[in-house]
This record gives sequence, structure tokens and C-alpha cells, in this order.
Amino acid sequence: MLQRLIWSNLAAQSAEQVALAAAPIVAALLLGATPAQTGALGAAQTLPFLLLSVPAGLLADRMARRRLMVGAELLRAMALATLPLLAWAGWLTVWTLGAIGFLAATATVVYSVTAPALVPSLVPRSALAHANARLELARSVAFAAGPALAGALVAWTSASLAFAMAAALSMGAAMLLSGLPPGAPDAGAVRPDPWAALKQGATFAWMHPYIRPILLTSVAWNLGWFVLQSTYALYASQHLGFGAAEIGFSLGLYGVGMIAGASIAGRLSRWFSFGSLIAVGPAVSVLASVLLALTIVGPAWIAYAAFFAFGAGPIVWTIAQTTLRQTVTPPGMLGRVSALMMMCSFGARPAGALLGGAVGSWYGLDVAILVSLALFGVQGAMIGMSTLPSLRTLPA
Repeated sequence: MLQRLIWSNLAAQSAEQVALAAAPIVAALLLGATPAQTGALGAAQTLPFLLLSVPAGLLADRMARRRLMVGAELLRAMALATLPLLAWAGWLTVWTLGAIGFLAATATVVYSVTAPALVPSLVPRSALAHANARLELARSVAFAAGPALAGALVAWTSASLAFAMAAALSMGAAMLLSGLPPGAPDAGAVRPDPWAALKQGATFAWMHPYIRPILLTSVAWNLGWFVLQSTYALYASQHLGFGAAEIGFSLGLYGVGMIAGASIAGRLSRWFSFGSLIAVGPAVSVLASVLLALTIVGPAWIAYAAFFAFGAGPIVWTIAQTTLRQTVTPPGMLGRVSALMMMCSFGARPAGALLGGAVGSWYGLDVAILVSLALFGVQGAMIGMSTLPSLRTLPA
């Protein structure tokens, strides 16, 4: 049954990445969108993570999780399938792209919140880390291949084919999910009032000695990452002398690093303590940000190593901290805790992007790179000062 979930994860994440990459390409090259319009499109594609993570978590703890995920993938498939029809009718605009992008991202939120809550019902506790590693490897492949596939389809064939493929991938994910045992993903019988349930989940996450530092570290990491993301393209073109190909290649190495990290996560778990796996992501992120900062005075090629490290280290952290959350969180609360993690982490992204843009505009792009370095230092310190690195094994 886990294999079905892994293949559905690959299909769902690929659908998201193809659609996510194709939309701004279509907007810029085919619809003549302005920078403000492409910015609004990007906001529409990420807004559900901030607005809908908590409602999705409440639903994940109150209804059959398999049914919730299947419904979300069918919604995404139907939404993306309308884009070729709108293009054929001449009704495709930046605003229709944004509206459908919002619906497609809603499915991503539901899948991302519910899948971690579903895994413990499919595998024994001893196999959680292995299962999470395989799921993250599938996601990493989608992150590495999806944008390239979208660009090739739009350039060589048509935008309609890119969206049709994304819709087909999402439909495939729904079919794979429908084969899971009907009783396994069901939430517990206790269904508290939604507000009381939300308060219960938030209190549990904040008061737990292991989950709170994970939450705070995730927020700081996403702030630093999006300070970097919002300024890197300009920094690379103006300071490093990179063209579009070099910028794309350096960003692509992030996905390659994710694949590499997810591939060796299982072996690392046999060689190192569990606490070391929790700490490696924040530590490698600090190293990667130092490497990128060195490009201010050093050779530009160091940026390639930095982005590979940004992918490889944090994916090991993601696997380890997800396994820890699944182990210490009561089954009936997994959806809410996953939702709160996503809302806080992804909610930090627009704030980081705005901070990066403001610092880059007022003080220069070099300073923005250093601000991201400082934020990565903060997230490394948060884990270093917690009790998590001292864990030898998963807690009971």
C-alpha cells in the first residue's frame, strides 16, 4: 500500500510542478503579462498554503484521509483540464490562470497536510523513516524534472499540452490513492468542535519540547530562503555575471541536491544518531549560505555548490522531523499539527520575499545575501540550543 502512496505522491507533485512552472511562462511569453500581473499570479498560486492549511488539517482529522486526498486531486485535475479549453476558446488570461492556479494549489495543500497523517496507518512505527525517505525522494524527482518538462512542453508544443499533462498526472494520483484500504486512513472516532480542535492542536505543537523547535526552525529557514529567492536572480545576473542558463542551472542543482539527500537518508540513519539527522539540515543550510556569501568576494562557481547543499541537507531534515512528528503526535491530531507546521512555514515565505526585496532595494543585493545568511544562522542556532540533537533514537 505504501508503494501506491509513493507513486501517487510522484504524480501529484509532478502535476503541481508542471502547472506551477508553466503558468508564469505562459503569462510572460504568450499573454504579455506585466511584472505586476506575474507577481499577482505567483501570489494566487501560493496563497492557499497560508489560508487553507489549517482548514485542511481540521478536515484531515475529521474524515477519511484517503477520500479527502482523492477529492483534492480530482479538483486539481478538473481545474487544470479547463485551461486547454479556455485557450482554445480564446478566454485564457492572467486572471483565469491565477484563479485556476489557486484551485490547483488548494489540492497541493490538502495532499501535503494529509499525507504525513496517513503514513503511520500504512506502515509500522519502525518503518516510518524509510517510508518518509521514499516519499521525499519522489517529491525531489518532481521538483527536479517538473519545471524542465513544463518549459520544454510550452516551448516545443503548446501551453495546452503542458496543462493537459498536469491534469492527467493529477488524475493518475487520484486513481492510485483510491486503491488504498478504505479503513486505514480514517481519523479517530472523537470529533471535537473545530475551534476547540484547532486550539488543542496548536497548544500541543507549541508546548511539545520536540515540535516547538522544529516549528521555529522551519519559520526561520523559510524566511532566509525567500530572502534569498527574491534577490538571487538579480544578484546572480548583476554581481556574478550569470545569464539565464547559468541561473537556471544553479537553481536546478537545488533539485539535484534534494534527490541526492533523499537517496542517502536511509544509509545516514544507520550510521548516525537520530538527533544528528535532525541537526544536519539546519547545519548544512548554514554552510550553504556561507558558500553563497563567499561569492561576494570569491568565484561565481561557488553558487553551484551552495544550491546543491541547500537541496541535499534540508531534505534529510525534512525526512527526520516528519518521522519525529508522526511518532510523538497522537494519530487523531496529526492533520492539525501538520497543517499548523505548513501554515507557519509557508506563511513566512511572503514575509521573507518582501524583506529580501526591501533590503535589496534600500541597501543592495550583497546585503540581502548577508541577511539571508543571518537568518540561516538563526535557524541553525535554534536547533543547536534545543534538545533535539541529543536524541539517540526516536522517542517512545
